Amino acid sequence: MPRTKVIPLPVLGKRNVNAYLLLGRRPVVIDAGVPGSGRKIHDRVAEHGVDPSDISTIVVTHGHIDHFGGAAELSRLTGAPIAAHVGDLGPYTSGRVREPYLPTGMLGRLLSPLPPFHAEAEAFTPRILVRGEMRLEEYGIEARIVPTPGHTAGSMSVLTDAGDLVAGDLVATPLLGMLRRRPSNPPFHDDPLGNLASLRRMLALGPARLHVGHGGPLDPGRVERWAVKEQRRLDRLAAKGRLRVRAGGGVGDGDRSP
Repeated sequence: MPRTKVIPLPVLGKRNVNAYLLLGRRPVVIDAGVPGSGRKIHDRVAEHGVDPSDISTIVVTHGHIDHFGGAAELSRLTGAPIAAHVGDLGPYTSGRVREPYLPTGMLGRLLSPLPPFHAEAEAFTPRILVRGEMRLEEYGIEARIVPTPGHTAGSMSVLTDAGDLVAGDLVATPLLGMLRRRPSNPPFHDDPLGNLASLRRMLALGPARLHVGHGGPLDPGRVERWAVKEQRRLDRLAAKGRLRVRAGGGVGDGDRSP
């Protein structure tokens, strides 16, 4: 099987919101942008010389509106099944994210009241329901899905055998990708310590490159150095009782209550 190639598919701006095209024996798409992005992703896949009807599956990394919003449309356009984790099944089947958002800093506090973050997407039921690690050879790429909870209960990442980690919102770059190569938190996390633990577990696997939902590719060594500092910061906040964590965010919890 050929080495898996990772191609960013910007959905908003140059890198503010990203989907990804993974090329191997058959193509796989990871994430589907905000509501209404299905046609844009479909056309961008075609621009890379790939027939969208050849897409074997659409992997959704987590249940936030800017990652699953266009999934139902893209699935309908391509015929590809959606793969997603059972921990975020509620948002997918309701089309509504869990609320309130839990900001990680000033940007999250500024963004959380804005209407686009409370939009309703077209609901769907994933045909491929992920519960643990899952190899993707039967879908045409040398890679595996790895659950990485913390950002949301059902967050997951894709690690190729060549060392590319498509990390969803495990980590981001500042200002939704405006500062390209500097690690940072995304605007929101349901469980910051849980997310950081997932990130550090993935870094321990030795990825060569990180591809994120918001921003350009990140160097794993730089992310590791950032993660050490972030661990200290979160530990201090937790010791002071100032670290917010979502309660009741388990499997199938798709309502809008905290």
